[in-house]
Amino acid sequence: MREDSSLLEHYLDVRRATERLCEPLAVEDYCVQAMPEASPAKWHLAHVSWFFETFVLRARAADYRPLDPRYAVLFNSYYNGVGPQFERPARGTLSRPTVADVFAYRAHVDKAMMALLEDGNGVVTVGPVIELGLHHEQQHQELLVTDLKYNLGANPLRPAYRTLARPRRAAAPHTFVDFEGGVVEIGHGSADFAFDNERPRHRVALAPYTLGSRLITNAEYLEFVEAGGYRRPDLWLSDGWRTVRERDWRAPLYWERVDGAWHAYTLGGVAPLEARAPVAHVSYYEADAYARWRHARLPTEAEWEHAAAGQPVDGNLLDDAADDPQPPTHTGLAQLFGDVWEWTASAYLPYPGFRPLAGSLGEYNGKFMVNQMVLRGGSCATPRSHIRASYRNFFPPDARWQFSGIRLARDL
Repeated sequence: MREDSSLLEHYLDVRRATERLCEPLAVEDYCVQAMPEASPAKWHLAHVSWFFETFVLRARAADYRPLDPRYAVLFNSYYNGVGPQFERPARGTLSRPTVADVFAYRAHVDKAMMALLEDGNGVVTVGPVIELGLHHEQQHQELLVTDLKYNLGANPLRPAYRTLARPRRAAAPHTFVDFEGGVVEIGHGSADFAFDNERPRHRVALAPYTLGSRLITNAEYLEFVEAGGYRRPDLWLSDGWRTVRERDWRAPLYWERVDGAWHAYTLGGVAPLEARAPVAHVSYYEADAYARWRHARLPTEAEWEHAAAGQPVDGNLLDDAADDPQPPTHTGLAQLFGDVWEWTASAYLPYPGFRPLAGSLGEYNGKFMVNQMVLRGGSCATPRSHIRASYRNFFPPDARWQFSGIRLARDL
């Protein structure tokens, strides 16, 4: 755990970073919820403050007084052990509290948290919860970006979130990198922070395998689209084919034809499809079908982590401002971190010996270990200090609004 002064500095850095992400927004943008899974920006800002209020201040600060006791229900996401929640699909109906009220709520919580951290009493016991809360807020920084993209992209005007600088560079050739496999260890094993679902470290047996040297690009995925990939049931899992037909999928989310040419909605608005950039916003079903079309498969999460172990956490990640995925900057095994989350062939299940956190915080990860697939590596919306090789993200197989993409694998 960090020293008190370092924890306070880290707390302030993370909280300010969240608010910087909101600087490009008009007040009307904060309240939009274009689908049940994409929460309004205003709700994200309040919920991460609710986390500190609920699990730190109410539990540890005897003199803490909530700004508004009703927020305990309004901004609870899914913690049944804490109490009732306002229903998720209706978050966009909350015109009140206002955006100004939510920022006042953040300031109220910050003032109490700063006093707690500056005092230092009891921080040894509550410090791990604060650190969890900061990583929780970084998760919501990513959700803030991806939800804003969806909420703005649903507008027929296709408004831009911010102006993007588009670097012009070619994508490296796609090759395969071989790995011998064997009995290897995966999972988080150090004393540094990790979520409970990354532990315990354990051994797995891997057959020899090979991984794609980089992510699949828009141009490569477009070949699948134009070859009729969305019209061939033999390429799809049964549930995936049903989803394709029911939702009339014909291309990745945000792709559209403009004057006969493919364009995509980006954080900078609609732009011609960047052929060299990694394909993004595809579901597990689409990633799996594309891999099958290429006579390949998706990597397992154990293969991915084995390949990524020891690699520097470097790539197109969220630093000061959000951007879209970019072509790789080097050859060899590239883009392991950043640009897009990489779908794996692994269901989201507990590791052998998994133990959730005690109390209500045990609801954080464990209760979602069903009907989800694991993604690895982070995206262009993932804060750099938040990602690591053992990090396990998870989403339902039909989810597309996250920055999710494809890396191929094959057996050797």
